[in-house]
Amino acid sequence: MGKVTIIGSGLMGSGIAQVTAVAGDEVTLVDKDPAALKRATESIESSLQRFVAKDKISADDAAAAQSRIATSDDLNAAADADIVVEAVFERLEIKQDLFARLSEIVGKDTLLATNTSAIPITEIAATASHPERVVGTHFFSPVPMMKLCELVRGYKTSDEALDRARAFAEKIGKTCIVVNRDIAGFATTRLICALVNEAIRLVEDGVISAEDVDTACQLGFGHPMGPLATADLTGIDVLTHATENIHDDTPEAQFHPPALMRRLLASGDIGRKSGQGFFNYDK
Repeated sequence: MGKVTIIGSGLMGSGIAQVTAVAGDEVTLVDKDPAALKRATESIESSLQRFVAKDKISADDAAAAQSRIATSDDLNAAADADIVVEAVFERLEIKQDLFARLSEIVGKDTLLATNTSAIPITEIAATASHPERVVGTHFFSPVPMMKLCELVRGYKTSDEALDRARAFAEKIGKTCIVVNRDIAGFATTRLICALVNEAIRLVEDGVISAEDVDTACQLGFGHPMGPLATADLTGIDVLTHATENIHDDTPEAQFHPPALMRRLLASGDIGRKSGQGFFNYDK
């Protein structure tokens, strides 16, 4: 049984905490906001109960998983962790500050993982005292349902760190792919951002409705969810920042955030979590 600390109690952080606890590890979920931690634990409990209701997990196993999750508003709670997974907001300066602080707290053998979806691992690891132990572990939302983990090697990431990250991800039920060259957006985020941006432009230009572009991708390409529903689920704020990060690194036209995306972000209509994005979720 390992000790895993998750930094950030949002949708991604709580999801990673849940699947890690179900897999048998002791988890500490860290967030400076106690109210966010309370929401996260309630979300985890609700999610586990849905799995129990669907006979995906027993009630005893769900209770055991919950008992393995502790919370803290103190970053020093990561001091004895075997693995730390960072799942905070997608801003380079926030992540760099966090990894610099973690370098002073954790043991020399602790694996440091970042759940970024677009920011180059090399840039995040630049403030860490041992960048060779920093690796990208890009999980997908909702984490308890999505099977993929995109492992990303930074310029100095060691083979050992990559192997440990793979072992951790596979233990918690994920299938891994490896990105060997550290570019903004990696593989999966570049693909979805290019698709989402083009779908938004088609809607913005009056070529097709949001409903019909999603239907086209679902029925024509076999996608389980259309690109605009995916944007709403991921968060238009998250995808906007991702496309901006990619465009800053690779100034290619397909990664420039469309005007409609920026308008939705400015208005606060950022998808499911706000109740409105490309589609309405008030009901």
